[in-house]
Amino acid sequence: MTVDFKHRSDEIEVMDTFSGTVAELEVILNDINRVNKLLGGYKITLKAVFELLKSENKKSYTILDMGCADGTMLRKLATEAKNKQIDLKLVGVDLNGKALQLARECSIDFPEISYIHADVLATDFSDLHIDVVMTTLTLHHFTDEGVQQFVNRFVELASLGVVINDLQRSPVAYYLFKAFSLFFIKTEVGRKDGLLSIRRAFKKEELLSFAQRVCNASHQIQWKWAFRYVWILKKK
Repeated sequence: MTVDFKHRSDEIEVMDTFSGTVAELEVILNDINRVNKLLGGYKITLKAVFELLKSENKKSYTILDMGCADGTMLRKLATEAKNKQIDLKLVGVDLNGKALQLARECSIDFPEISYIHADVLATDFSDLHIDVVMTTLTLHHFTDEGVQQFVNRFVELASLGVVINDLQRSPVAYYLFKAFSLFFIKTEVGRKDGLLSIRRAFKKEELLSFAQRVCNASHQIQWKWAFRYVWILKKK
């Protein structure tokens, strides 16, 4: 079967409608976390977030992670902030209650992290006084219309800016991941959803097109290894 890389796929990933047990979900998320660790995905978000924090000298910052899953990114951010002696209040948001159950269990030693079970587009977070909104491998789950709503919502919430870390759609990324998954991904869901995620992901010109329709922010979109884009929106 020929794979279409010209257009974003609208096929639904298993994880978008996951109905398995918490234990099954944990195994799948461990697969995703392993890929992020091996391919340096976490470092991309961490570097971009701390660069944004430099733009304003505050005693404490509040960061919202949209689509936080099991909270791995938040825990890495909290650990790095402690090393840098930066005071952070971290809030993770996800629609999957089972993922948040795992997140809370894994974050017992991180009192600076809290979690909210909510729809990111339908919930008012303004009372949290957010400095930075970040999201990792979540944007591609939305349609083009949803992406536009999602990003504009982020910019509205954040006083400093937004950090988006997501995948590049390309045949090279697709077939390299296919080979990579044979050795490093244990679950069938992880393999199938990983390939579909790349087909649902973005080309740079698409992200630039979205950026043109976002108000009150400057944009920086950079390609990063391995086949990622980091999109940083600084609030004007």
